[in-house]
Amino acid sequence: MRVFVYFNLHKKCFSIKALEGADKGRVIAHRDTVVLDGCKLLVSEAGRQRVLREKRKNVHAGVSGTWINYCTNRADNQFDFISIVGRQVTYNPYKYDSFVYKTTEQPVDKADVVAMKVMPMADGIKRGVIYMRSF
Repeated sequence: MRVFVYFNLHKKCFSIKALEGADKGRVIAHRDTVVLDGCKLLVSEAGRQRVLREKRKNVHAGVSGTWINYCTNRADNQFDFISIVGRQVTYNPYKYDSFVYKTTEQPVDKADVVAMKVMPMADGIKRGVIYMRSF
């Protein structure tokens, strides 16, 4: 199933919104770990401009792709694998106008596989960590 996934700032997890089927446009699940296939990393420029103008975050960026609906253990294992062989990507509307590779800050807009996981950071706040791999 094609979905759009974004980090939910209120629930501190990933929200999964259906892009097709009977639930199209609705959030169908919340997960701490998500794996997608055939991905596009998307940023709405209008939404980003609203963040810059209002200094308040809104849902305007995320990843679309085919949801590989693994059980939790298998999704965690897949994330671990992708985090080793893939590259970490990040997005900050105040610094970038697209997703970027974390190490080089070069823009990235597609990937064969994306693995996302909620991780507690050193400051104790949970954040979404995203790794991608293209073959």
